[in-house]
Amino acid sequence: MIGGFLGAGKTTTVARLARHYTDQGLKVGIVTNDQATDLVDTNSLRSQGYNVGEVAGSCFCCNFNELTATVERIGRADRPDVILAEPVGSCTDLVATVIRPMVEVYDEPIDVAPYGVILKPSHGARILRNEASSGFSPKAAYIFKKQIEEADFVILNRIDELLPAQIEELAALLGEQYPGRPLLRVSAKTGEGFPALCDFLEQRGGFGRRVMDVDYDIYAEGEAELGWLNAAVQVTATDPFALDDLLLDLIRRLQTALAAVGAETAHLKTIGLGKGFYGVANLVSSFTDPELSLPSNCRVAQAQLVVNARVAIDPAELETLVRRVVAQACADVLATPQIVTVQSFRPGRPVPTHRILAPTQP
Repeated sequence: MIGGFLGAGKTTTVARLARHYTDQGLKVGIVTNDQATDLVDTNSLRSQGYNVGEVAGSCFCCNFNELTATVERIGRADRPDVILAEPVGSCTDLVATVIRPMVEVYDEPIDVAPYGVILKPSHGARILRNEASSGFSPKAAYIFKKQIEEADFVILNRIDELLPAQIEELAALLGEQYPGRPLLRVSAKTGEGFPALCDFLEQRGGFGRRVMDVDYDIYAEGEAELGWLNAAVQVTATDPFALDDLLLDLIRRLQTALAAVGAETAHLKTIGLGKGFYGVANLVSSFTDPELSLPSNCRVAQAQLVVNARVAIDPAELETLVRRVVAQACADVLATPQIVTVQSFRPGRPVPTHRILAPTQP
């Protein structure tokens, strides 16, 4: 399982790990997780050819039985050697509620790798510095810090986007606040540092044991500060248009519209899908630039868009804004959008199926 805050780069990391294991001749299954259906990450990973099961409607910890059922379905279909799991980016306490139950409750032999959490530099630096303008309230920052606290090791991602001094500052902050925690410097985009990550995941021993005290009131309130939106949109035009331009324009327009109302972005992501092609654009914070993370390099007259937004804003306001921006972006390429499904809400209080605070000793 690879954890980390919203926009940390979990899906890109999981995809690169999947390629690594596939290149070794191993069969790989992937389990994604979200509070709702229509997940960009699931569509993206499936478009790359992977067998992906999705646990939707709640986090792994609150839907443990569906997690194990999904693992079993993947196992029956492909008998994978490795299963990679990507939890919801606003979740924590996963050692006690997912890893320990997988070892002690799930009635199947399973070998659990060290639990790595990806540090998101854009929000991470501000939160670890305890800046008043960290972008989120102290309750959301509490979740961020708890994610790191329970990790067996931390993955400092996006080093290709950071200056050496920024990398060293983050490493120093982590060393001061989480002494003794192994830190790997990685770029999921370029692959830099990935051999060390793969080697670390091969280790076995006293891992997955960092159970911790968690104030579930603060945890629940921190999650509920985010408006959550998943939407599926069918786009049709008379003449072909550049899909990548539409995806990037959509994210840019959303960034501008959210900034205008003072709403902090945790993550925006959209994928464009068609027969034999896909492209992905995303934004990982209000103060970074939108990115075309997976270009499709194609022109189309029809495509399905999936839009995921995680923003500190009222969900109803977020839905109104997304509907308006989708219409504007499509109009610019002379296309007509039809919203097929849309879900907008605040995450409910986490209620784990199991919570094991006394792990079995080795």
